[in-house]
Amino acid sequence: MAALGWLTPRKRSATARSVLAGEAAAEAGLRSTQESHAASEAEAAKADEVPDFPVFGDNRAAAFFDLDNTVMQGAAIFHLGRGLYKRKFFQRRELARFAWQQTWFRLAGVEDPEHMQDARDSALSIVKGHRVAELMSIGEEVYDEYMADRIWPGTRALAQAHLDAGQQVWLVTAAPVETATIIARRLGLTGALGTVAESIDGVYTGKLVGEPLHGPAKAEAVRALAATEGFDLDRCAAYSDSHNDIPMLSLVGHPYAINPDTKLRKHARRLDWRLRDYRTGRKAAKVGIPAAAGVGALAGGTAAAVALHRRRR
Repeated sequence: MAALGWLTPRKRSATARSVLAGEAAAEAGLRSTQESHAASEAEAAKADEVPDFPVFGDNRAAAFFDLDNTVMQGAAIFHLGRGLYKRKFFQRRELARFAWQQTWFRLAGVEDPEHMQDARDSALSIVKGHRVAELMSIGEEVYDEYMADRIWPGTRALAQAHLDAGQQVWLVTAAPVETATIIARRLGLTGALGTVAESIDGVYTGKLVGEPLHGPAKAEAVRALAATEGFDLDRCAAYSDSHNDIPMLSLVGHPYAINPDTKLRKHARRLDWRLRDYRTGRKAAKVGIPAAAGVGALAGGTAAAVALHRRRR
């Protein structure tokens, strides 16, 4: 971990949590990718669009894709919440609270720390005591029920172009690493980096490892994965819709703004980053939903948390 002595104690603590979350996500992503590739073949269908961003073969390059509103319409955590409610994981009162949090994040367009903490605590309390395997099984069903039809064909084509060029392609998201891994496998991607929650003996404890994989934590996850896999970040690409991902986008040599929110669009134009918008009409006017950052802890990547703890002892 880089020296943090020049920061205030509060900022130093936040940076340390981001680094921890990033390292845990990288380890979880690598482990789940190995398991996923050994267990099954890719199930993704070919997209019906040809990407307009050129991709060239380079085995020291990789592509990193944000998930919510970049690869998929809406927030993965919201669809997972629908699936858990359907399966009676929580009551109508909690669903109403969850819906209010989603609405607040969407309308405000900013992430208030108190709202985010409240959302994370609610999500973690829902899965506490449940087995990781149970949430994985439900995640598979939820993908088929709510997510499969919400994949943006244009972004899917971009990811496939990187795969066809022999590059690794990773999702990087505040959503639970289990959910992100399922989506990555269904799309035929290399793997996923997501929020890691703690488990003991395969059971969720209700705690996170570090913090949700959001903002600076995403950049730390990409940095950790690049160091492990030998990627040259100057040759890598990253795609996102949100200004919150500017740290990740700025880390690579080829940043792209996909379905960008207002702040990211302005930033991308100022720095001459490539832009692409697959939305139309009113959809294009909406900002990216930052709610995944608020409740990204839900059913997080828990197997990696235990492994990380053992590695550091």
